[in-house]
Amino acid sequence: MIYIDKNTVADTLAKHLSSITPEEIKSYLEIPPPEIDFYYALPCFRLVKTEKKAPNDIAKELKEKLGNVEYLEEVQVSGAYLNIKVKPRFILENIFESQENYGKIRDIQEKKKHKLRIVIEYPSPNTNKPLHFGHIRNMLLGKSLSNLLSYMGNTVFQVNLNNDRGIHICKSMLAYQKWGQDKQPNKKSDHFVGDYYVKYNEMASRDSNLEKEAYELLRKWENGDNETIQLWKKMNGWALNGHKKTYDKLSISFDKEYFESDLYLKGKEIIQNGVNKGIFEKLEDGAIIARLKAKYNLDDKILIRSDGTSIYITQDIFLAYQKKKDFNFNTSIYVVGDEQIQHFKWLFAILDTLGFKGNNYHLSYGMINLPSGKMKSREGTVVDADDIIDEVEQLAYSEVNKRYNELAESEKLKRSEIIGLAALSFYILKYNPTKGFIFKPDESISFEGETGPYIQYCYARIESIIQKSGIPISLDINWELFNHDKEKSLIKQMIYFPEIIKMAEQTYNIHLIPQYLLGLCQTFNSFYTSCQVISVDKELEKARLLLIKCVQIIIKIGLTILGIETLDQM
Repeated sequence: MIYIDKNTVADTLAKHLSSITPEEIKSYLEIPPPEIDFYYALPCFRLVKTEKKAPNDIAKELKEKLGNVEYLEEVQVSGAYLNIKVKPRFILENIFESQENYGKIRDIQEKKKHKLRIVIEYPSPNTNKPLHFGHIRNMLLGKSLSNLLSYMGNTVFQVNLNNDRGIHICKSMLAYQKWGQDKQPNKKSDHFVGDYYVKYNEMASRDSNLEKEAYELLRKWENGDNETIQLWKKMNGWALNGHKKTYDKLSISFDKEYFESDLYLKGKEIIQNGVNKGIFEKLEDGAIIARLKAKYNLDDKILIRSDGTSIYITQDIFLAYQKKKDFNFNTSIYVVGDEQIQHFKWLFAILDTLGFKGNNYHLSYGMINLPSGKMKSREGTVVDADDIIDEVEQLAYSEVNKRYNELAESEKLKRSEIIGLAALSFYILKYNPTKGFIFKPDESISFEGETGPYIQYCYARIESIIQKSGIPISLDINWELFNHDKEKSLIKQMIYFPEIIKMAEQTYNIHLIPQYLLGLCQTFNSFYTSCQVISVDKELEKARLLLIKCVQIIIKIGLTILGIETLDQM
């Protein structure tokens, strides 16, 4: 089997050109508009400098040289452009024989030479309340990116930093001390803890002394007061247990979890070493500062206060070194909202000045809201992650119950959970992470439109056709039968999948995958409307069964990367 993708085409072209690399050719290759029945177009005016010929002449000469290339169906000269079409056999063979490995064959071979070790840190919650709706975007980005990078042959480690100390934690502890009356959780345990954070803010608006009491509790915690530590452990345990149930719901697990309570005093030694080496400066009042203006065009950053205490970035510096020690990574990715962009600019600049070995990347994302507006956790108006998951599952159940009332209740519940989570995940992941947006639960659950259930339904429809036909699917078909424009459009769409996931891997833009799947499924549905698969012409039926099976394989890969299950029936 010859593995065909954009790289293969670029390699072939480079063999017939002067002093130009396949990578350069790859960067020149364009995807023609839909109305042009070719897969790639090479603008030959980009080659004038190296070939020292007119663009049209370059195109004509290349066409002659490519005449005997086995995998090419047609090469056409159109002015300064060379248009290229690949034989359907080579595309469908790649997909059908690769199955769940389609799109990564070449990359697996490359990774054997230099496999990357990548740490992805998310969602870094506070332990004084349940995970909220904003965490869902964080978790879905972190999980799907981990899936993608693993799929492409990297070794990925998922880690979580729990922000389990500080004044915000003490506020919920104080409220429990005053009004909890030693109650045990009577609901999901992280929600139980969160109720006391809301209670604190409600009561603090009436009693200004509560803040002083909260800070006194923090001082007791920092001094190791036994009663305070025991309360902290108990409430922290409740919060963490509740968080884990939400992680389990989204099939998220971590290779290691870090805790701020273990880190908050660390990092000072690294900073002091930086002072000793002249990297950082100690001010007259005793504070330590990083001067970043000249080299990084950033404001200077205090690293140690004048009283000798560390700040948040100090522990982040220590954690970067700890993760390096734990996983010996090549790249460390932080999935954190865009309100922390400045923090990570400082952090990465400071690590660079220290000579830190390893790439660091902040995968920032915009805020996600509901039609009702922004959420405020202090006022108790925040939408919890669990609540939004329950809502989409209930909407999915209503849809399943309406369509398939005859199903057993257990099957309805199973399908509604899978469809509900698909609706939530796909709707969120289809947006560029840098963009904020409004999540619309009713819209997300639709079996039509740009939704997860729409993609799942496309997969199930293909499975239904395959089962109804009953003809075994194989590569033993008449390849000359693919003559319909809709067939050609579908085959053309499928050849681009490897470069889509490669681009997503290189840029961390996971939204490229759901956007591609939408286009593929829309093209499939257009094909299905015009081309009958099950036919009296059994040779044509065999060919079209292979075609739609290849579509199904790609859908399965894409949804699996996104953390979405498929259903054979919907």
